[in-house]
This record gives sequence, C-alpha cells and structure tokens, in this order.
Amino acid sequence: MKYLEKAKNDVANDVTWTRIGRLTAKGARALPGASVEYVADKFPVIGWLPRYDYRWLVNDLIAGLTLGLMLIPQGLSYAKLAGIPVQYGLMSSWLPSAIYAFMGTSKDLSSGPTSLIGLLTSEIINDLRGQPWTPSEIASAVAMMMGIYGMAIGFLKLGFLLEFISLPILSGFISAVAITIILNQMGSLLGEPNVGDGAARQIHDIFQQLPQANGYTCAIGFTGLFLLTVLDQAGKRWGKKNKIIWFLSITRAFVALLIFAGVGYAVNKNRGDPSNYLFSVAQVKANGQEPPKVPSAALLSQVATRSIAVFIGSAVEHTAIARAFGVRNNYVTDQSQELTYYGVANFFNSFFHAMGIGGAMSRTAVNSACNVKSPLSGLVTTAVVLVSIFKLVGALYWIPKSTLAAIIITAVWPLISPPSVFYRYWKTSLADFVSAMIAFWVSLFVSTEAGIGASVGFNIVYVLLRQVFARVSTSSTTDPRSELQVALDEARNLPPSDTPLPSDIRIFRFNESIFFPNAYRAKTSVLDTLQTHHAPGYQSVFSPEAAERNWSVTGEKRIAKLRRKAGIDDPSALPPVGLVIIDFSKTNHVDATACKHMQSLVREVQMYAGYAVEIRFAGMSGYVRQRFERAGWLVLDGNEEAPEGRDEERNGEAEVMRLYPTVVSALLAPRNLQRGGRSDSGEDSERERAMMRRKGSTVKSATASHREEKV
Repeated sequence: MKYLEKAKNDVANDVTWTRIGRLTAKGARALPGASVEYVADKFPVIGWLPRYDYRWLVNDLIAGLTLGLMLIPQGLSYAKLAGIPVQYGLMSSWLPSAIYAFMGTSKDLSSGPTSLIGLLTSEIINDLRGQPWTPSEIASAVAMMMGIYGMAIGFLKLGFLLEFISLPILSGFISAVAITIILNQMGSLLGEPNVGDGAARQIHDIFQQLPQANGYTCAIGFTGLFLLTVLDQAGKRWGKKNKIIWFLSITRAFVALLIFAGVGYAVNKNRGDPSNYLFSVAQVKANGQEPPKVPSAALLSQVATRSIAVFIGSAVEHTAIARAFGVRNNYVTDQSQELTYYGVANFFNSFFHAMGIGGAMSRTAVNSACNVKSPLSGLVTTAVVLVSIFKLVGALYWIPKSTLAAIIITAVWPLISPPSVFYRYWKTSLADFVSAMIAFWVSLFVSTEAGIGASVGFNIVYVLLRQVFARVSTSSTTDPRSELQVALDEARNLPPSDTPLPSDIRIFRFNESIFFPNAYRAKTSVLDTLQTHHAPGYQSVFSPEAAERNWSVTGEKRIAKLRRKAGIDDPSALPPVGLVIIDFSKTNHVDATACKHMQSLVREVQMYAGYAVEIRFAGMSGYVRQRFERAGWLVLDGNEEAPEGRDEERNGEAEVMRLYPTVVSALLAPRNLQRGGRSDSGEDSERERAMMRRKGSTVKSATASHREEKV
C-alpha cells in the first residue's frame, strides 16, 4: 500500500505527466473547432469563391484556353519522354487542373505532366523492363506512390522536410535531368535507330550513328526547333507590343503540332504500312478516356522506394514555383496545402492510367502572363484537354516523333543552370559547390536517385562535421575591437529592458547558424512576427485596398490566425513597421541557400511593410559578411552611400545590405523617410520627421541612462 501511495504521488507531482494531461485536455477542447477549420483549409475555394468578381471570367477563360492548348503537345511529349504510349499524356492532363480549382492556393500555378517527372518515370520503367507490367501500368503506380507521399506530408503539415534539399543540390540535379532529357530525345530528333541508355553511352551512340540518321526526320526535327525558337524570341522581343505575336509565342508548341501533324498526314497517309513512312509518327491511339483501374499491390511494392526521387524532385519544384509566383504577384501560398493537393491529384489521377503530375514552370509563367485571376481557369483547361481526348485523337496520330522531340528539347533547355550559377556557389561556399557538383555529375552519369542521395548525404555529413569540429574564438582586452571589447561596448550601450522601443521598430536575432535546413523557417518566422504585430505599411500590397482586388484569402486567414493566437483583438490599432533590424551576432555560418532566402526575406518585408521600410543588419562576423559578399550582395557599412545603380532606396534591390557593428548602432543611425519612390506632402513629411526625432531621442536618452548605470 505504501508503494502504491508513493506511485500515486509521483504521478500526481510528475512534471511530464502533468504536462501531458494539460495538453491532452487542451487538445480535446480545441478538437471540434480545429477539425472544422482544418477541413475548410483543405478546400481554399470556400474562402475565395464568395469574393470572385464576374469581370474576372474573361481573363480566366483566356488563360484556361491557352493552358489547354499548351497541355496538348506537352502532355503528348512528356508521355513519350516517360516511355509510355503518348495518348496517356493527355489522360494525365485533364483531372489535375479540375482538382486544383478546389484545392490550390496559387492562381498562377499550372499542374500536369512535366519533363522532370517524365524522365524519372522512364528510368523506373527501364529498371522494371521484363516484368509482367506494361509501361503505362508502371507509370500509374509511380503516380500513386507520389500521391501517397504527398498526402502524408501535406495532411500532417511536414513540408519542412523538403527544406533538407538545398538550392545548390536542386540546381545541379535539375540541370543534369535537363541534359539527360535532351540526350534521350536526340535519337528521335535525328531518326537514329539504336541509342542506348545512360549519358556516356548515349553521347557515344549519337555520334557513332550520325551516318545512319534519317534525312527526312532531321529536316522535320530541326525545322521544328527553328520554328519554336523563332516564335519564342519573337514573343520576347515584340510580344508586349503585338498581341498576335504574343499569343503565337506562348502557344508555339501547339502551332508546331498543327503544322507538322498536317505535314505528317500529307506525306505519309498513302504510304500504307507505318514501316514505309518517310519518318516516324506518334501513332496516337485512343477511343476516349479509358475506364479507371487501381494499380496492383505487387507493382506498388516494386516502385515504392524508386518513386521517392520522383516525389522529392517534383514536389520541391511544385512548391517552389507556387511560392515564387505568389511573391511575384502579391499573394500568399500555403506550402502544406500545395503538397496536399499534389498528393490528392497524383493519387486519384493514377486511377486513369496517368503518369505523375506536378507544377510546370513554363505553363505557370504563361498562365501568369495571361493575367489569370483565379484557379477557376483550371476548369476551362480540363474541358479543352477532354475535347482533345474524345475528338482530336485521329488528327494527333500523324504528329512526327521528331516534332515531339523538338518540343521537349526547347521546353527543358531553360532548366539548365548557366555556369555563372555554379561559379556563384563556388564563390559563396565550397561545400555548396561540391554538393551541386555531386548532384549534377552523379545524376548525369549514374542515376537521379543516386545523385539526390549522394548530394544530400554529403550535406548531412558536412553539417555533422561542422558541429564536431566547432571553432572557438579567443581574444584579450589588448586586441583592438576583440570579441570581448565588442561585448563590453554593447553591454554599456544597450537600453534597459524596461525601456520600450518606438512602436515601428522590430529587432530579430538569429541564435543559430542559418543554412539549408532552417533558412526557410527562419525567414518565415520573421515574416510571421511582422505580420502578427504590425499593420501593412504605406503602399503595401497587403493593404486593405489591395486585398479587395486580390482573389486569394490564404494570406489574410493566416495573418488572422496568428493574431488570434497572439491575443490581438483590434488589428486596426497595430502600428506599421518602419525599421527592421536583423541581428547576426549569434550566427557563425551561412550558406548559399541562406543568402537566397535572406534576399527573399528583404523583398517580402518590403511587400508587406511598404518600400518605406528600412532593413538593417547588425553584429555580423567577418566570415558571415564575406559569405554574403561572395554570394553577390553589396554590403555597405552603416550609412555609406551605395554606388550608382545599386541604391536600394531607388530600386528596392535586395542585394544591398546595410551593416552596423551592433544592434545599438543600427538603432541610433539616422532614419531615411523617403524610400522606394515615396513622395510625401510637406506637412505630412514634416510631421513624420518630428515623430522620428522624438523616437530617436527616446532611444538616445534610454541609452544614456543605461550607460550611466552600468558605468
């Protein structure tokens, strides 16, 4: 009995059990409301459809039609790239756009088959060659596993796991994939009979078999390349001035498809057996959409591990495209929700004999250029693709294979990072350069799975070794500007903790090294704090007037949730932010990914707070400063004048960094009231100057008081 009482007392007084009970009770109370909110978050259409403006219909119709015309040739081309019958590319393209209309958080993003997914799927199909499954069945199984992985990460909100893939690794990986795709298409472009697998073998076979190339095939292929390139360059040069040229440029793949399908029909229709054709044609065969079918469990087990590389590459690409166009067009996307959509779309799409899908940069850029207003355009895209499946298959039969190869080559060529990108990694960080090179060369000459695995493994080992061989700095009071002296100076100058700062100042301190696993989270934490405790600034894209013109409610809902959690009942009383100070005094390492995210942070802070906001950096070590300089930033000391053409007051460039020795020096430096082209009236400007003088005197008096106390 004595031991039982003791056990009861231990449980009752145990901190861990007490905390578990408290959290369980709190979770049980919040569960009903949180469940409803969670389900609503999974269907963003509930939030934005009530505010849809009927005047947006024209833009959405045009964008949806344009994307549909792009998806027809790209779907066929990427199915060919994957090694499955080309009609399955169309069957992969209609459902994702319809699902995105209900689950997407980006108005611009276009999802469907991509070149990256096509290549990675073809590798799996080649690995399973000789097994009792058709290529289309294998592709559908890969799509289902991509969907399962995406739903697991999206529904559980584990999107941060993808941050372990650094930007240099992605650059090397995607560049290698693009080169591999081009090599894979050279046989079809030249009409060469037997081009093997693997980059080294393909390069050898292409040159060895040049004398056997089909002249008619080469003529069709290179003419297609020329036409696609001319239309692309014409659109870049004259597209803004001439709408016809612009439309021909963005639908150039569809134009090439129509022209060369007509050529293929005219030349080969009377030649009888396909073996007598002057050049190979796609031979699209389909009688509408085939009935749905679930991939077999045995096949799923075979592709489960092989599908991880496909998922990682395409999911990172998908979320990055969504984020980039959200920032470009002034709205907020939800990374976890995008992964949820990605998983759901791939899972259900796999029932329709489809290959995997994800976000596509080229189609997304065209969608944005069409001034699309909402994801509702996806329903139009779905309708266009379905019409092609049921009504246009006969005409698509005659498309030359070399034309599809030309479409693929011109689509993936921009994915190859130029040497200057890798040189920038070299200048910024040797470790980033090495990881990019491992991802590039191993993916190119071994396999994409090995490339991703080897480069990520290298990064993990590098991070662990940095922790094992941590450097310790030493100094003495005789060293000029030693760490000890800087610490003493800062201790003397810091205001006391009970002295409030002006309401428009916010200070952030990074307490750890900033590198690829935590760079995105660090950036998000800063933005969350600013949006929670400060109102949108002057000329902000988040101002109420801008919100009324914006289809998206994801950003507003996120900010409202953060403010409720912080107990802020009256958002109208929140002050704007005028000065943001980022303290790097505890940060001893940054990498190329961190430098890129800091660039994004500066731009997104300016978008929220308005371009009048000042962003200052403080306490940066010489090593960290050197990393930013090598990454392309122009680091200025304090109020040093920027060279002409790099003045952030005039053009808002994120690569200009104003650096101060300490947080206090950053606080006390004069404030600039006219930034980003702002033009104030004399009365308002003078009022702001007076307010800033009062704020400056508050900080200075607090500093003086503190100095006297410490001394």
